Amino acid sequence: MARRITLSFLRTEAASGVILTLAALAAIVLANSPWADGYFAFISHPFTIQFGAFDETKPVLKWVKEGLMAVFFFVVGLEIKFEILRGELSNPRRLALPILAAVGGMAVPALIYAAFNYGPEGSLRGWPTPTATDIAFALAALAVAGPKLPPALRTFLLTLAIADDLGAVALIALLFTTKVHLWAVGGAISGLALMALLGRWRNAPYLFYAALFVVVWAFTLKSGVNTSIAGVAAAMTIPLEPRRTGQPGVLHYFMDSLHPYVAFLILPLFAFVAAGFSFADLSMRDLLSPVTLGVALGLFVGKQAGVFGAAALAIGLKLARRPTGARWAELYGVSLLCGVGFTMSLFIGGLAFGANDATAQAEIRLGVVAGSLLSTLGGMAVLAWSQARRADAPA
Repeated sequence: MARRITLSFLRTEAASGVILTLAALAAIVLANSPWADGYFAFISHPFTIQFGAFDETKPVLKWVKEGLMAVFFFVVGLEIKFEILRGELSNPRRLALPILAAVGGMAVPALIYAAFNYGPEGSLRGWPTPTATDIAFALAALAVAGPKLPPALRTFLLTLAIADDLGAVALIALLFTTKVHLWAVGGAISGLALMALLGRWRNAPYLFYAALFVVVWAFTLKSGVNTSIAGVAAAMTIPLEPRRTGQPGVLHYFMDSLHPYVAFLILPLFAFVAAGFSFADLSMRDLLSPVTLGVALGLFVGKQAGVFGAAALAIGLKLARRPTGARWAELYGVSLLCGVGFTMSLFIGGLAFGANDATAQAEIRLGVVAGSLLSTLGGMAVLAWSQARRADAPA
């Protein structure tokens, strides 16, 4: 069961990477075309959701970030819970390498960003931006460049990226929660408690879980806490056990049901509304600003150095073992792919700087796109070269 879920996850993530790329490319092209005004008018168009006492008006971009992306983090939370209980994160020996690599892959990019932004010309607020890894893009690049490489490499990348996502969620909770409304926090906690109790009802309709998740999300939105926390917290209440013998578990059901919508609809839509920026708004100084360079080099240089360095140290100290059948060059290629921050980095960067700071937002997007592109091309080149060497080697 664990292997089947993991393989399904890998196939979906890899396939969605192509759509994500096209969505991001379309956003950048539109933002620099004669239709730029229409694109920016669309993502900033106010939209009201009203249901009973709930009444909220936000632009399309914010609804995607604070509404639909909560579903993405719900699925991420389900994946994390499954991996902890039944997957790679449940095995301490297999867990050590990706966890240590993930820690290195978060620390070094943050330090590189801080080095570029320490001083009056820089802005330290954006340091969490290059710490994230985009699972979909990274797995898609690995699938294209090295389809015949050892499966353990894919498992290593998947586990590392999930640990990375968990770290990113923790950063969001700690750094981007400002004014908190306790009454709304209490409502969200009550909703989570009801979801946990619902898990004890063996035949509880799936609709009840969905309805309570919406309640938790609505209270969290009003509380001032980022809604990504609501998504992950709600996922932790979903039971793993099946409703009846022979049926898939409740958690497995929601993973299978929601993952394609997240991979093929929610993430591409987020990429479309979040990736667009106008080159006309950027001067040469902006292109080489501390924020742009800190993000781009944090992803491209920091990620590969942190992931590969921590992994090599752990293997050298015999704290962990290299992925089965993988060569050092392939481990380095995967480390490069960890610098594909894209959707997660765009999400965190958008939180780090105010929506009204157009210059900083554009610099963040440029840095994320540049760093992710360099990491993708570098990682795919190393992995394709290594696979070609395997093919040429004598049997």
